[in-house]
Amino acid sequence: MTVVVSVSAVLLLGAAVFFLVRKAALRPMHAIVCALLGFYLSSTSMAPSIRIAGTSFASVVNGIHF
Repeated sequence: MTVVVSVSAVLLLGAAVFFLVRKAALRPMHAIVCALLGFYLSSTSMAPSIRIAGTSFASVVNGIHF
């Protein structure tokens, strides 16, 4: 399940960045800086907490029924 959530999150965040670069005047350099921040955060001690928060957020969104 975590692989599916990770791939889905990556695709969703990638689409959001693409949309922000195209429509909301986000500069490509800003997107690169944000990506680098993510890579550096993944090697810190905060990485497990961030992963748990992302997984719990995904499960909350998954639980919403319209």
